[in-house]
Amino acid sequence: MRSKRLVGLFATCALLLAAAVTATPNPAMAQASQTPITIGFGMALTGGLAPNGKAALLAMQIWEEDVNAHGGLLGRPVKLVYYDDQSNPATVPGIYTKLLDVDKVDLVVSGYATNMVAPALPVVMQHKRTFLGLLGLSVNSEFNYPNYFSIAPTGGAKPKQAFSKGFFEVAMAQTPKPKTLAIVGADAEFPRNAIDGARELAKEAGLKIVYDRTYPPTTADFTPIVRAIGATSPDLVFVASYPPDSVGMIRAAHEVGLKAKLFGGGMVGLQATAIKTQLGPLLNGIVDYDFWLPVGFYATQEALEFLKRYQAKAPAAGVDALGFYLPPFAYADLQVLQQAVEGTKSLDQQKLADYLRSHTFKTVAGDIKFGPNGEWTESRVMEVQFQNVKGNDVEQFKDPKVEVVLWPPSLKTGDVIYPYTDAQK
Repeated sequence: MRSKRLVGLFATCALLLAAAVTATPNPAMAQASQTPITIGFGMALTGGLAPNGKAALLAMQIWEEDVNAHGGLLGRPVKLVYYDDQSNPATVPGIYTKLLDVDKVDLVVSGYATNMVAPALPVVMQHKRTFLGLLGLSVNSEFNYPNYFSIAPTGGAKPKQAFSKGFFEVAMAQTPKPKTLAIVGADAEFPRNAIDGARELAKEAGLKIVYDRTYPPTTADFTPIVRAIGATSPDLVFVASYPPDSVGMIRAAHEVGLKAKLFGGGMVGLQATAIKTQLGPLLNGIVDYDFWLPVGFYATQEALEFLKRYQAKAPAAGVDALGFYLPPFAYADLQVLQQAVEGTKSLDQQKLADYLRSHTFKTVAGDIKFGPNGEWTESRVMEVQFQNVKGNDVEQFKDPKVEVVLWPPSLKTGDVIYPYTDAQK
């Protein structure tokens, strides 16, 4: 009888223990049982913007992993829902219509680059969604949508001018001062905005514009354009271009033997590691903008830890090996969104927008605070010059000694080699 009672007692204890284990909350299991919070976007995974677009996606996927490892948002996992926009603005409205009407995502952010942010905005406005734009230059200047917020360091009251301010600051500090300027860029959203800003700054500096043309975005041969620029003998050449154009323009400048004193300014693509290693010494002397390098106040412990994790994943993902330019901002983009959701404890679009307007956000790209039209309250654009690039080895770009920061003074790491041709010797 005693043995039967003991067996029964053990069985009862086992059942009670099992019940207790079952009743103990398991955050991971609880999160897994919840419907994900979905964040939708298009991204340039093929086409001319893909080198930067794929790097941005990896950074966003790292954020997704991080957030889910810590319980998700509002107790729910997060899920990125994205489609390849093919670096083609024409695909963007359809992608965002699908995300919002078919996929019914909870939140939307933009893909990479001005040309992709701008065509998404009307669809987002129609659906009354809050929208974060990734490296879009002054996109909201035409729309004035109150619930748009820019994740780009071209802030302040005049974002178009902020993009190229460093180029003109460096140029006008030279002796003797330059007098003439050539402006060229593609006939598309980003180059037009950049060129508008350059014209304004040229006027303020008293520069005479001797060449001011755009070219079709499909242009492949830039030699005739560079020859036409050279025929006007400009002191400065400001180029607003996306990656394929930037490469083509630089190769044409070397072929023609461009004699400008300063060359560059608004060339997208020269920040990408693959393009740096492709061009190698052809980069020497070019003065161009940059948004992020591991120098000065950018090189925080949080930012460097993020880059370490990004760089460990980059080879398998086949993306930019260093991740200096866009990945910190792509990660910061979702950090801002995360903090707004957590701060409001809501997915309500208006509550999110109101919170974004009234708070400062801590990110791997630095503190972000939004001002009028959703732009940053302060600009944080650098101007750099490629110097002493030798060969096509990636190692020289890891420590940005070959990318000398010329401006702003707080980040300056060296002096400009002027004129442009002297840096090529």
